[in-house]
Amino acid sequence: MTDYSEEQRNELEALESIYPDSFTVLSEKPTTFTITVTSEAGENDETVQTTLKFTYREKYPDETPLYEIVSQENLDDNDVMNIIKLLEQQAEENLGMVMIFTLVSAVQEKLNEIVDQIKTRREEEKKQKEREAEEEEKQRFHGTPVTIENFLNWKAKFDAELLEIKRKKMKEEEQAGKNKLSGKQLFEMDHNLDTSDIQFLEEAGNNVEVDESLFQEMDDLELEDEEDDPDYNPVNLDSD
Repeated sequence: MTDYSEEQRNELEALESIYPDSFTVLSEKPTTFTITVTSEAGENDETVQTTLKFTYREKYPDETPLYEIVSQENLDDNDVMNIIKLLEQQAEENLGMVMIFTLVSAVQEKLNEIVDQIKTRREEEKKQKEREAEEEEKQRFHGTPVTIENFLNWKAKFDAELLEIKRKKMKEEEQAGKNKLSGKQLFEMDHNLDTSDIQFLEEAGNNVEVDESLFQEMDDLELEDEEDDPDYNPVNLDSD
């Protein structure tokens, strides 16, 4: 018959010697304790850490222990979930044997992997920022390619904004009595005026009707000949 209490007691003594600075007994009935696990230092001396809480069940190690994460540093939610899944997997694989050291060692390796992932993630983020900065610089240097369509759209918008500004300014001046609208100002406000003459000619067409009755042949005109004038005297002309 297995003496579960003896096996549990022996494991506790071994754990206390292995983790003297991070092992803490919380209660004896049921036996509950915590072990703080810290990763190796990363490239910039960053570390990740978690505190695991274990509770022996009555028939441990033939039953898996209860476990949970009571605190963590520099771990995101996804990391915490992965650690819990790892503990579940290791506990099932080592059922029937004392396993706390095995579980803690697996978590230790996982934390070291996370530190390496942090390094890789930071490098990727740095490269991504560099790519975005380069793309932004290229976009700023080259600008938006000019096409006929976007130029005409810009021109129409620009003209409309400029015309609105002029209208507001003229309206303010008119209301203040500072200025009376001139022909030029009316022209600037209404661009239809610059096409009015052209439109008139287009409506009239190219044919101009002339009333020929207003003119007669030169032979039909009655012009008096100076020689037929009874008062005509060429001598008098010379005397003048």
